Amino acid sequence: MDNWVVAMMLGVSVFLGAIALTAFLWAIKNGQFDDENKFLNATKFDGEDELNDARNQELKKEALKKKHYMPE
Repeated sequence: MDNWVVAMMLGVSVFLGAIALTAFLWAIKNGQFDDENKFLNATKFDGEDELNDARNQELKKEALKKKHYMPE
């Protein structure tokens, strides 16, 4: 009696999975996931000075949060 519901759900799931797989393979074929400059540009700004500046900014943010949320 309820077997048709399970069969319908299984059929719809297989159909949607096939559509997703087709879209994924199409995206790979057309180079949607290619990012050749990502790794080249990522290391450009990872010098010691930039890292120290980022750490100092994080420390300032934490200090402001503590000052803002902890009334004196």
